[in-house]
Amino acid sequence: MILWNNDLSDVLTGHVLRLQVNKMQEQTVKENKMGVMPVGRLLFSMSVPMMVSMLVQALYNVVDSIFVSRISEGALTALSMAFPLQNLMIAVAAGVGVGINAILSRALGAKDGRQVNRAAANGLFLMVLSGILFMVLGFLVPNAFFRMQTDIDEIVEYGTTYTGIVMTGCFGIFMQVLFERLLQSTGRTMLTMASQATGAIINIIMDPILIFGYFGFPAMGVAGAAYATILGQWIAACIGFFFNTRHNPEVSLNMRGFKPNGDVISLILKIAVPSIIMMSIGSAMTFLMNQILIAFSATAVAVFGVYFKLQSFVFMPIFGLNNGGVPIIAYNYGAKRPDRMRQAVRYTMITAVTVMGIGTLVFHLFPKELLALFDASEDMMRMGVPALRIISLNFPIAAVCIAMGSVFQALGYSIYSMIISLVRQLVILIPTAFILSRLTGNVDMTWWSFVIAEGFSLLCSLFFYNKIRHEVIDVLEKE
Repeated sequence: MILWNNDLSDVLTGHVLRLQVNKMQEQTVKENKMGVMPVGRLLFSMSVPMMVSMLVQALYNVVDSIFVSRISEGALTALSMAFPLQNLMIAVAAGVGVGINAILSRALGAKDGRQVNRAAANGLFLMVLSGILFMVLGFLVPNAFFRMQTDIDEIVEYGTTYTGIVMTGCFGIFMQVLFERLLQSTGRTMLTMASQATGAIINIIMDPILIFGYFGFPAMGVAGAAYATILGQWIAACIGFFFNTRHNPEVSLNMRGFKPNGDVISLILKIAVPSIIMMSIGSAMTFLMNQILIAFSATAVAVFGVYFKLQSFVFMPIFGLNNGGVPIIAYNYGAKRPDRMRQAVRYTMITAVTVMGIGTLVFHLFPKELLALFDASEDMMRMGVPALRIISLNFPIAAVCIAMGSVFQALGYSIYSMIISLVRQLVILIPTAFILSRLTGNVDMTWWSFVIAEGFSLLCSLFFYNKIRHEVIDVLEKE
């Protein structure tokens, strides 16, 4: 037995205690950075990785269409017409992800570890069910969907092939979104960026290889673009799973003895369903807009599809910014810090308007150069230049609406975002586009419907934001 000198023992004990206290303090700061780090720096650290990864996502969407346009304009039009179904699938994955993220962030802010893990497990359960649903739809729906839109056999064949592959291989995107949201909810956005970027880069590399048959691979055409897409999604999902199991200790995905929890699922779906409907409205809008535009020509549909690809370069970073802002607002709501919530909204809005303003300038100054990326014909160039210039006028307005939408999502009022999207994309946009197309017979006038609809969206967003500010944020501040 060793007898310690009392003085030495006191010194060593004190040293050990100080080390433990310092370690606990460091761990507390690390775990609660969304509650203690200056909001501007926090939003920057949370959002920039996601903005970069979203830009990479936008890049591979554009690269997909650039390579496919080399096959034919019909192939490009087919991918444009495939967007509603593909977007519906992504809407479900992203919507459930928003629900999981909001519940997780609130539980983390309230220090409720049990709720954190229940949200993660039930979120995984919902993602698996969603994946099974879309796999089945992938076998049943694509051909009939394209036959509804056109009788051009080339477009139907290309569209059915591409959409069928992307939907039946959809488990990758559902798992990718799940694991990224789990990382994002705990502030590990660098890991989110790494998984997203790796999947996107794989897609970009494999696109030309599988489409045109390089390095011994068969030339698969449009099918190659679809296989490259799901390959990138599966690899991103695997990386996301690895990061969560090794580097995300605050969230446990232990499914042993799992039973669905109705209360937790209902909480997730309360936020997810309005978000899904909100994003799915985009599918309905695109489908209906394609029907309006195809009355002019298939080229008009291709132009609309190219615009959607190009505008993702502007909108994707803002969605990344929004994704960074939502957990900050949700966490500080759970921690009862309305001052930090207000700061997060203000910084998000300033950044969003700046980025969107730059996007408008680019679309106005370089429309021909942007269209040339897609091997645009003379007819497509003539139709596309005014389209890009007119529609891009709505970018700064949309920036304000997206920033306010982050508050709706973070506080569980996704229903407001759904109403705004419904008004903008269906109630205002489609009737306005139809009326302008029929009254003028000029496709250029049809593009103005986007600007008009976004103006109504701004009015609705301001109304709901002021309602939440008075009923929630101001009340929290008084407490």
